[in-house]
Amino acid sequence: MFSKNKIYALIFIALLPFFMVSCKSSSTIKDSTITRNSKKSEKAPYVILVSLDGFRWDYVEKYKPKHLSNFIKNGVQAESLIPSYPSKTFPNHYTIATGMYPENHGLIGNAFYSYKKDVTYAIRNRDMVEDGTFYGGTPIWVLADQNDMVSSSYFFVGSEADIQGVHPTYYRNYDGSITNETRISETLEWLKLPEAERPHMLTMYFSDIDDIGHKYSPSNDEQLKKAILNLDTQLGALFKGVAETGLDINIIIVSDHGMTTVEAENFISIDEVANPEHYTLIDNGSILNIHPKANVTIDSVLMILKRKENNFKVYKTKDTPGFEYSPKNKDWGPIQIIPDFGYYFSYPSRIESMKTNGITAVGVHGYDTKHKDMHGIFYANGPAFKSDYIIPSFKNIDIYPLMCKLLDLKTPTSIDGNLDIIKDALK
Repeated sequence: MFSKNKIYALIFIALLPFFMVSCKSSSTIKDSTITRNSKKSEKAPYVILVSLDGFRWDYVEKYKPKHLSNFIKNGVQAESLIPSYPSKTFPNHYTIATGMYPENHGLIGNAFYSYKKDVTYAIRNRDMVEDGTFYGGTPIWVLADQNDMVSSSYFFVGSEADIQGVHPTYYRNYDGSITNETRISETLEWLKLPEAERPHMLTMYFSDIDDIGHKYSPSNDEQLKKAILNLDTQLGALFKGVAETGLDINIIIVSDHGMTTVEAENFISIDEVANPEHYTLIDNGSILNIHPKANVTIDSVLMILKRKENNFKVYKTKDTPGFEYSPKNKDWGPIQIIPDFGYYFSYPSRIESMKTNGITAVGVHGYDTKHKDMHGIFYANGPAFKSDYIIPSFKNIDIYPLMCKLLDLKTPTSIDGNLDIIKDALK
């Protein structure tokens, strides 16, 4: 589904006479064009940002994984991490990476129509995922690069794109077949590099809990517990490996969103609201963006859709509940269709497939963050953080200035996050 190891292709060609490059070593090829740590960066602490996709705020308390529980006990935890709306994967990962709301960094959905480019961005389209012009703001690895600090990423959203012409110093193009063990072992290898080449800002991504939550729903304790305890064992290996480096490493563990159960009978067919003659519809399940055709008025579309309301509501974008701000980004479209909590839009083929296969419930997300099922996690442990300390729930925009503080990087003034919200977690 995804391509592999496109990194440093030009460097590889240039150095081909001198290197026999394996898949494992391709991320650490050295060249004068690769970022090296300045003397100041060499003295900076280290930060590892770990994303556990779809890990809901209450899973640790519910399933009691040993290594995560010990990590929390000796560090800081938030009561929950509040995602940005809509509580979807790509927008929220990139919000964590930039400290900006989706409205401002531009990655407003897993799919969205771009007026500037006149195309529909989709996370399955590799060319778009790797096109840095879709991504606004300054992700933490770009900020590190601008300050002569080496960075690395194992599959974090945005890291495959040439944002402002920059990738993490070491990175991988997404490949879901790469095991968690490999992701961890290779990250630990990056931490063994010489000082000038060793990353100080590292990001990692694990999809296991999101995959299980979607497939079985968060109501399936047996499947969720099994997946969480398995991931916990792997995280235990990461924690052990980090401790063995002897470096001052702060680990921050987050998730992009939570998960809730939706019964199969509560799926709404897209066909109920589709009307290609009058508007284009961009489907994100929990929110549909409506873009009227050039010769069709917004009010006429609104009137058509309002008559169809049934377990969903239709709003002008500026009046849509859930947003933390008054949305002005044109890419939203002027109208939004929002299913009631516990309902979800999908295509007829998927709805029929669930019936055929006897699937009675699945897990979904994307709803207004007033529903706590949408909340994720924030755990932090390391020399900069307090021990056995709980902070109130906070928004994921505030993680970015925290990372800037830890790395001694000047925080961009354009972000939406605020260090004051979370600084009490620090020693």
